[in-house]
Amino acid sequence: MPSTIYIDKEAARVIIREELEQLRQRIAANMTAAGQVASGRTIASMHVETNEQEGTLFGRAYFGVLETGRRAGAVPSNFTAIIYRWMQDKNIHAKPLPYIRPGAHKYNDPQVRGDMSMAAAIAHTIMTRGSKLFRQGGRDDIYSKEIPATVDRVRERLVFLISQTFSSIKLNNTTIK
Repeated sequence: MPSTIYIDKEAARVIIREELEQLRQRIAANMTAAGQVASGRTIASMHVETNEQEGTLFGRAYFGVLETGRRAGAVPSNFTAIIYRWMQDKNIHAKPLPYIRPGAHKYNDPQVRGDMSMAAAIAHTIMTRGSKLFRQGGRDDIYSKEIPATVDRVRERLVFLISQTFSSIKLNNTTIK
C-alpha cells in the first residue's frame, strides 16, 4: 500500500527563500568583485519570490550578459543613449570635441559631444563585433558556479527536513529508529 509523505510546507518555503536570498547576495558580491556594477540597477532588480511549490530569483531581462557578454547583431534603436548612460554611470568620459558654432549641433557642450561620439563608437563596435566580454569568451564567476551550489544546499536542507519527519516509526507498538 503506497504511503504519502507529508512535510512542513512552510518550513520548506523558508528554506528555499533563505537559500535564494543568500544566492542573491553572493551574485551581488561577485558582480562587485568583478567590477560589473555601474549604476546598481541590476543588483537592485534581483528579488526572490516563493510559494508552497517553488522559489525564483528574478533579475533584469539581460542578466545573462553579465557572464556571456553581448553578441553582435541587432540592437535597440536607443542603443547609443543606453551606452552613454552606462558611461555616465561608470564615470567614463571621452576627450571633449572642439567647440562648434552654437546651434550647429544638438549637443553644444564639447564634453557631451565627445562622450556621445564615444558612445556611438562603442555601440557600433558592439553591434558589429559584440562586447569585449563576448569576444573574450565570457566568464563563469558571477552566477554559474553559485547556482549548482545553491541547489545542493537546498536539496540537503530539504532532505534533512524530511528525515526529521521520519525520525522514528512505530510498527506494531515497537519504535524503530
